[in-house]
Formats: sequence, structure tokens, C-alpha cells
Amino acid sequence: MIRIIADSSTMYSPRDAKGKGFDVAPLTVTINGESYRELDEISGEEFVQKVRDGHMPKSSQPSVGEVLALYDQYRDDEILNISMADGLSGTYSSAVAAAQQSRNTKGITVLNTRTLCGPHRYLAEMASKLAASGWTKEKIIERLEEMMKNCKSFLLPNDFDFLRRGGRLSPLVSFVGKTIKLAPVLTQSADGCQLVMASVKRSFKQAVSFVGKTLEEFGVGDGWRVYITHADDIGLAERAREMLLTLFPKAIFETHHLTPAFVTQGGPGCVAIQAIKGE
Repeated sequence: MIRIIADSSTMYSPRDAKGKGFDVAPLTVTINGESYRELDEISGEEFVQKVRDGHMPKSSQPSVGEVLALYDQYRDDEILNISMADGLSGTYSSAVAAAQQSRNTKGITVLNTRTLCGPHRYLAEMASKLAASGWTKEKIIERLEEMMKNCKSFLLPNDFDFLRRGGRLSPLVSFVGKTIKLAPVLTQSADGCQLVMASVKRSFKQAVSFVGKTLEEFGVGDGWRVYITHADDIGLAERAREMLLTLFPKAIFETHHLTPAFVTQGGPGCVAIQAIKGE
């Protein structure tokens, strides 16, 4: 049997992931002197309120011990860990370190998806579905690798201090974000390890238009999934969705609240727009 494991970048709580046929190791957030396992002990909405109350947060990957416990729970099964992008978090490294310590007898593979949040969610869902259909681990990985080639992510931040403090920005982006009050659009670097500047616009509307045009050029259309995630600003998320829906009427749209760990990185009010080609 093949067991699928992921982390809470998928925006699944451990309980909800179980309902989809896989396990999730939650990332940890610390705020006002208290640490929480996200989506297990604190929701995104609760976390944003604490930030708005003036408390500065920080996040960390799931502990090696927690991932190891998941692995050893399935000691006699094959395991495929669908990890968020290496470089944007230490989650992948923790998953690999836990695999090296595990007493699992069938083999553990950790897949660096080079993405996060919406596309990461879809990859975990697909892996679980394929495993339940009897696919081998090798075939599942092959299928996911193909999907990962057709994936694009953008972040429209509202507060650069959060991103700058987390070290996810290139030096140029940090400088621009500190010195101007416009609407920058960030995307992942080619290796997926950093956020780099894609464009700078005068307004949120223009920023979303730029994202839409770029996604059109990337081939987004029928059968694609478009994820719009936000840090407690459903109004902005809905504006983005309405604009993009006119461009991609045959795409499947999902809107989600970002988890606390990503609120820590993007800050309250940020909006992410991501697309991945469906099956």
C-alpha cells in the first residue's frame, strides 16, 4: 500500500486531509509567546487577528520528530511525501531527515513539488487519488512531475516587512518594496527557492490584469485550476477572481484563506494567484 503524506502548505488540516485519504504534518507558528500547529490549534483568521493586534509572528517547518512519527506509523507501507518547495521552507529538508531516521521497511520518497499552497494542494489530492486507484509510486511521481511543469504562482503583497523579515525576497525586491508604494507582483524564481519581481503596477487592479495576461501566455484555459488565496481579505480575493473568471471561464476556480505560516511570510491582506493544469 502507498501512503501519501504532505504538509499544511496544502491548506488542509490533519483532520480534513484524513478525509481525502492522506496525512498532513502541520507547520508551526509562534506569536505573542505561544506556539501553535497551524490548522490544528489555530486557524488563519484567528492568526491574522493576533497579528492585527500588534503581535509579530514567526513560522517554522514541521519538526523532524512529528514527520518521523507519521512515517513510522506506516512502517510496512510505501510512503510518498508531497512536500512544499524546497528553499521557501525547511519542510523538505525535515521530511528528508525524518526519512533517513525512519524504521520504515518499504521505502520513503520525498517529492519537492517546487510549489506551495494551491498547486501543492492539488498535487497532494491527485497523489492520494492515484494511489487509491492502484498506481505505483513511480507512476504517481511521473504524473506529478508532468503536472509541476504546468504551474505558475504570483503573490500580490500588502506589507513587505513580513516578506523581508522571512528572507524569501531577492535583494532587488526588498529594495523596491521598501522604497515605493505601488502594487508589486512577485513570482517564484526559476528554481522555486525565492520570490522575485515580475512587475510593478500602480494598482491592485492593474496587478491582477498583469497576472491574467501572463497566465494567458502560459496557456491557462480549459481544464486548468486557478487558486486565489488570501490573508483575511476576501474582498480583494473576490475582485481578483471576478477579473480572472472573465479571462478563463472554463477554468476551475478555488478560493481559500492562507494558513498562518503563509500569513507570517506574506502579511495580512496579501493575495496569491496560482494556476496548475488539471488532469
